[in-house]
Amino acid sequence: MAVGRRTFTKAERQKLAEVLWLLNWVSVLTGALLFGLGLFLRVEIQKWQEVMSGPGILYVPHVLISTGWRPVASTSWGEDLPGLRRPNRFLRWKLVLMPYVVCSLCFTACVLGGALLCYGVQSQLEDSLLLGLQNAMRFYKDTDTPGRCYLKKTVDLLQIQFQCCGNAGYRDWFQVQWISNRYLDMTSSSGRLRSNVGGQFLQDSVPFSCCSPSSPRPCIQTQLRDASQTFNWDQLNQWGGGCRRVLVDHYRGLLQTIGFTVLLIWLFEVLLLGTTWYYSSVIKNLGKCYHGDQDPNLNTPPSRRSSQHRMPAGP
Repeated sequence: MAVGRRTFTKAERQKLAEVLWLLNWVSVLTGALLFGLGLFLRVEIQKWQEVMSGPGILYVPHVLISTGWRPVASTSWGEDLPGLRRPNRFLRWKLVLMPYVVCSLCFTACVLGGALLCYGVQSQLEDSLLLGLQNAMRFYKDTDTPGRCYLKKTVDLLQIQFQCCGNAGYRDWFQVQWISNRYLDMTSSSGRLRSNVGGQFLQDSVPFSCCSPSSPRPCIQTQLRDASQTFNWDQLNQWGGGCRRVLVDHYRGLLQTIGFTVLLIWLFEVLLLGTTWYYSSVIKNLGKCYHGDQDPNLNTPPSRRSSQHRMPAGP
């Protein structure tokens, strides 16, 4: 069989088929890697999903997980591609090869889409975390409200684990009431005085999770603007940075690493797609008489081959 200016013998086609078979199994490993990356990213997002607004970033792990299933599902096709392992089934799998190429093309496009999505959603992280953290801080006190019972725990774990405080800084807690009315005596003069801003009990204090345990000094949580409370204190003991910037950097680093890995997988899939298409071009014109060891294209020129199949003329 000639492709362009190159003539392929049966042995050469078999060698090309073996390479394609090997690439197909490597594709199974890359598919498992895609699935694992998507699952890992899904778990990382789910940890802090309560402090995010909007499901935009969730599309990335869903695309990676769904895309990772394709190589595993097509393993049986790749194992029995024409001429790979069972030459006697050549005619059967020759018909399946072109749909397999089309499926590989769609899969390669999905991999590229997943890589681009990893870089595209990074622009949405800032706004998503800004609004999500604002809502989380506003509902921090609602530990007895269905759907918000564990929000306080999530915010505290976030501030402890990432060593951050507030949205942009610890002063953000001064703008919200983060103590539930159940634990406030609003009949006292101090309670009435502090609840004069939109009916909220505001104070210059932060939750305990904003305190740095590595500080040798006692943590000051209340009256942080009162200079008498911080006498002879050269600095406060709260985490200085906000959680929004820390989370943006965390997820941006994950998405960039995963996006680069997916791009490498996409390059490999392009190689696999090109090899599959090239192999399909090699065998698409083989005759219907191919069975077992019979090969009509063993270094036989097209003109001679056609003359061999021509019926002899009558007398």
